[in-house]
Amino acid sequence: MKNYIKWFEEITIDDVPEVGGKNASLGEMYQNLSEEGVLVPNGFAITASAYKYVLDYNNAWSKLHALLDDLDPDDVEQLQARCKECRDIIYSCELPNDLKKEILSGYAELKKEYGESVSLAVRSSATAEDSPEASFAGQNDTYLNISSEDALLDAYKRCLASNFTDRSIHYKYDNGFDYLKVLLSVVVMKMVRSDIGSSGVMFTLDPETGFSDVIYISASYGLGENIVQGTIDPDSFYVHKPTFNKGYRAVLKRRLGKKELKMVFSEELLRDNISIEYTKNISTKEDEQKRFCISDADIMTLAFYAIKIENHYSKRVGRSMPMDIEWAKDGIDGQIYVVQARPETVESQKSGTTLEIYKLKNRGELLVSGHAVGMRIGVGKVRVIKSVDELSQFKPGEVLVTDTTSPDWEPVMKTASAIVTNKGGRTCHAAIVSRELGIPAVIGAEDATTVLKNGMEVTVSCAEGEVGYVYNGKLDYEIEKTDLSKLSKPKIEIMMNLGNPDIAFSLANLPVDGIGLARMEFIINEYIKAHPMALIHTEKVDAQTRDKLEELSKAYESMTEFFVKTLSEGVATIAASVYPKPCIVRMSDFKSNEYATLLGGKFFEFDEENPMLGFRGASRYTHPAYEEGFALECAAMKRVREIMGFDNVVLMIPFCRRVDEGKKVLETMAKYGLKKGENGLKIYVMCEIPNNVIQIDAFSEVFDGFSIGSNDLTQLVLGVDRDSEVVAFDYDERDAGVLKMVELAIEGGKRNGRYVGFCGQAPSDYPEIAEFLVKQGIDSISLNPDTVLKTLQDMGKYTS
Repeated sequence: MKNYIKWFEEITIDDVPEVGGKNASLGEMYQNLSEEGVLVPNGFAITASAYKYVLDYNNAWSKLHALLDDLDPDDVEQLQARCKECRDIIYSCELPNDLKKEILSGYAELKKEYGESVSLAVRSSATAEDSPEASFAGQNDTYLNISSEDALLDAYKRCLASNFTDRSIHYKYDNGFDYLKVLLSVVVMKMVRSDIGSSGVMFTLDPETGFSDVIYISASYGLGENIVQGTIDPDSFYVHKPTFNKGYRAVLKRRLGKKELKMVFSEELLRDNISIEYTKNISTKEDEQKRFCISDADIMTLAFYAIKIENHYSKRVGRSMPMDIEWAKDGIDGQIYVVQARPETVESQKSGTTLEIYKLKNRGELLVSGHAVGMRIGVGKVRVIKSVDELSQFKPGEVLVTDTTSPDWEPVMKTASAIVTNKGGRTCHAAIVSRELGIPAVIGAEDATTVLKNGMEVTVSCAEGEVGYVYNGKLDYEIEKTDLSKLSKPKIEIMMNLGNPDIAFSLANLPVDGIGLARMEFIINEYIKAHPMALIHTEKVDAQTRDKLEELSKAYESMTEFFVKTLSEGVATIAASVYPKPCIVRMSDFKSNEYATLLGGKFFEFDEENPMLGFRGASRYTHPAYEEGFALECAAMKRVREIMGFDNVVLMIPFCRRVDEGKKVLETMAKYGLKKGENGLKIYVMCEIPNNVIQIDAFSEVFDGFSIGSNDLTQLVLGVDRDSEVVAFDYDERDAGVLKMVELAIEGGKRNGRYVGFCGQAPSDYPEIAEFLVKQGIDSISLNPDTVLKTLQDMGKYTS
């Protein structure tokens, strides 16, 4: 009669005190989820009672007390020395014969089930008195590819000894556990042959932001220890739970990792008095690194498992229980197995209802000033970058100082503590990107690249109103946080402008009514990097460009698939952050000079004197020079709505000059599968050209709604180039003529029963414009993320 082992079929989560969190969870899933399609390899637990039995049998407790009772865990040398002595004590213990007999009997049973050649995974499963949810994740040892009786017994003792590793003892100290009351159970289970397959970890939320509507999956070739240990760069994927539950089966977002190493079984065991190696790392082949290590079908299987597991545990505890799950794909039978699951304890540190106000405690020597973008303060050493060729010199955390920026600079801008430019206005590239990234920027500081020198430590303050200041030295500042959870709901919808999928989940908790403007340009520039026509017509580019295009799209079946999937997944990620609230996606609005900077763009773009008023927006979509590229955009948006399930996506056409042009664009969209009204598809138009306002009744017959873009509308009403330093003083969204045009647009839209929103920069910069829009009866205002909470707070003053 067995006393010291329990099979998974005998264990539930209630057995944590006897078998530890890992074993208890495996048993819980094996019993309750196997019939629902979640595959868990069979195995058994060697119990905590067995651990105590081994120490009792060898009179080890008093020796351990002598070493640990007066231990100072913060004395590193003492910790290392005493923990090693503890491990030696445990490893030198003799296993009682009856315990050995039970363990080996369990091994024999697994051989009967899986065949004589079955190998085992032997894993530690810690527990503690009065701590049913303590997982001790990563604190104790695991041994894989165990395939003999001697190796199994040896691995068992090594697992027991790992209860006294330096990291494990310090973990117990940090979490208030008695060192000797944390007992160790051991998992013995069938080894999934992921050494010739793949493996990874998944979370039922985004581990970086705590966004709970997604499943995050990491994956690599070989055994999963490399991912658990963080020694490789894995592939990663997201799946959106709400649309998955509605029956849509598509990856939300993916990233190709390098997967430099692959852990496999050792052909020879390396034996000495210290350790036995059952596995080894080998270099991953180049062709394997260039492709994703699991298929979309595998990802959907994993998502199915993750949702089943999360739902089961949530139901059991009566509240939401996000999970951290390890999985492995067997290279022999092709099946995917769950090999561990524990509660996820990493939560987002961001609060969507907290207003942060930055305040300088003192001011230093003023070096330069300009337009303030954002309301934050940044500190760092100056790095002056004069051209794209110098970007490699930039180090994360520095203050980026330059003449002006373009989309090519965005990867570096992400890592800056602040940005300062000589040129530009509130709606230039540097300003737009800085707002989205939440990075303080001083724009149009004139002689910044001359005054600011490399290595100077400066403080960039955008927390003092419309003017931004760069001070000499590192100045102290404070952040005031205000809880806005009790904000009253405004009469109008407050939405958000967003183009960067990478920050979408971190903004998901903001109290907005959707995305009022999602820009494609960021996704195309940041993730695709190539001109769509170059991806279609590689025969028209040179050999060097063609090689670069092939490298970009290496993980996809074709270059056009690369474009469609990358664009659709970027847009879907933004839409997921507010789902099921609306997400208004503007079709591409690069100017010809901006398109030309994309890889291969110079082979397809015209050289225009005034690109702002040239070949852009709606005029491109039906033109022979770009229609095939627009067809790819349409294919991506069709995929977002119909394959990925984001029916909250509304499409919007920018810079549509004439009514007939609008009709022609809609005909072209219908040709490529995006028919207005079909499957609930709404198509809006930007109201940013005076003709859009003058003929708003006619435009209302073509489109479902309007979004007023004050940036271009101001420019065209006043006849001012908003990026011109010479006439910048004449660019003002608050001008009476501009406001009159906005008023007429709102009246016209409402007269025709059409949605009218506002997505320009003005209400983010000027509270009086937000108040004006509310009084005019606008349906929604879309704001930059950094001004959403402040504007909501201000709105209480004039909407109550």
